[in-house]
Amino acid sequence: MSTNLSKNFTLDEFEFSSTAQRKDIDNSLPQDLLPAASRVATQIMQPVRDKYEIAFSPTSGYRCIDLNRMIGSKDSSQHVKAEAVDFTVPGLPNLYLAQWIKDNLNFDQLILEFWDEEKPNKGWVHCSYKSSSENRYQVLTVSKSGTGLGLPFEDH
Repeated sequence: MSTNLSKNFTLDEFEFSSTAQRKDIDNSLPQDLLPAASRVATQIMQPVRDKYEIAFSPTSGYRCIDLNRMIGSKDSSQHVKAEAVDFTVPGLPNLYLAQWIKDNLNFDQLILEFWDEEKPNKGWVHCSYKSSSENRYQVLTVSKSGTGLGLPFEDH
């Protein structure tokens, strides 16, 4: 039986990685990172679930360092610290999801990744959470052409 991180999210979901399964990498969350994972679930994922009432699972939550390196991410990634989650909500355009998080939640970093105006469900939303006193409220958009501040169509 998996540990609940919040009302609707489990530790198993936060640790799950198809890449880790294929490559036989143990992506188990160390006990000392459980509080961080719980904060991401309760402060980011659960409020989104409560707002939209649509079931979803993270596409990427915790990543052990071996998994993180295998997918080409930096060792400094907040996924390694269990402080970040990548996700989409079925049927909800990612820009709308990112905008709602920006306007309603306390977060460290919010990144709209590889969104496409012509394909609004393309890409994903990355959101991290440290603590209410440490969060930077940084909002970025990442695309094939680079990284920009804010979300598309915003005045900066």
